[in-house]
Amino acid sequence: MEENHEAQSPLERSNLASLDQRLAMAKRCSHEGVLAGAKAAMVASVATAIPTMASVRMLPWARANLNPTAQALIISTVAGAAYFIVADKTVLASARRNSFKKN
Repeated sequence: MEENHEAQSPLERSNLASLDQRLAMAKRCSHEGVLAGAKAAMVASVATAIPTMASVRMLPWARANLNPTAQALIISTVAGAAYFIVADKTVLASARRNSFKKN
């Protein structure tokens, strides 16, 4: 005979509510991190693309050694690094800020 899960004790209900609240907070923290990381990646892409493209046009060494694949690799590496660094810092800061709140 199976147990009826609707008849839960108040303690079980409060634990489930607390878990739902924590999951919602974690989802919000990760969403904030994704947005902040995406913004940082866009800024880093532009900030890296401009000097990379300019150096390929002006410097003979860069013109000879940086083909379009190398240029794209430089720009995408900086954008990816900026995304992960900023997203990680944002999620950690948000988690730290929320850890001091009373539930």
